[in-house]
Amino acid sequence: MTSTSRQLIGVDFSSAPTNRKPITVAVGQLVEKQQPVYRLETIRELPTLKAFEQLLAEPGEWIGGFDLPFGQPRALIEHEGWPTDWPTFVQFFCGQPRETLRETFRQWCNARPVGSKFAWRQTDKPAGSSPAMRWTNPPVAWMMHAGIGRMLAAGLAFPAHRHPLRGSRQRRIALEAYPGFTARQIVRGSYKSDTPASQTPDRRQRRRQILTALTAGTAGLAIRLEASPTWQRRMLADGRGDLLDAVLCSLQAGHAAVQPKFGLPRNLDPLEGWIAAVPVK
Repeated sequence: MTSTSRQLIGVDFSSAPTNRKPITVAVGQLVEKQQPVYRLETIRELPTLKAFEQLLAEPGEWIGGFDLPFGQPRALIEHEGWPTDWPTFVQFFCGQPRETLRETFRQWCNARPVGSKFAWRQTDKPAGSSPAMRWTNPPVAWMMHAGIGRMLAAGLAFPAHRHPLRGSRQRRIALEAYPGFTARQIVRGSYKSDTPASQTPDRRQRRRQILTALTAGTAGLAIRLEASPTWQRRMLADGRGDLLDAVLCSLQAGHAAVQPKFGLPRNLDPLEGWIAAVPVK
């Protein structure tokens, strides 16, 4: 059987990257054959948002999974009277001071009962992800604020937001990813921590279980991982889980890439988008 390959990237994003906690980018090839394979080539570390912009400006074609929200809940957007055209909304949202957004989020939450504080996108609860408007622990709203405007300005294609419109040539395709969704199909309990004292043997063992499932093709994805022993050792040793998360983002993007129309729901709301590899019910 003839096989073809396309470049895949996976981005474990940070809204405030540093040398100690960089944006982590897995790079490899999606080899499409009887069972698609993701062949990991390298993992890059970007210590600044400028370096992230430079990554997006590099020539080449790829499909990427990015671990940050690409949108906010429609209910919140319409309540606030924000733009409902997705590219316009992105520019608006990323142009707002964080303190202004923080106050808007607080007012929304303060007006609602315990247990129903946040607005949710259609994709968030099936994915088990944090609500996209959460501004602390984890601050995913600030990840969107720091990342999605740069991605839009770089001219990427966003299938889950129907941008750009059909007929345009899509050289670099961006899909929202959430590594925790796939990890939870394999293990229960935390597999990572940014705190060295919490980087326990139990968490390392869970990373080992995740890697074993990814390489065996038993992680609930239509694609399996091929990684050198060196990279597998590095992913096991990385107690923060950033290397593994970047690879998981690549695999989710690869899974979506081999599905018709990226596996997106028929009733997709292009304002909210969808997380790659999350099944449509």
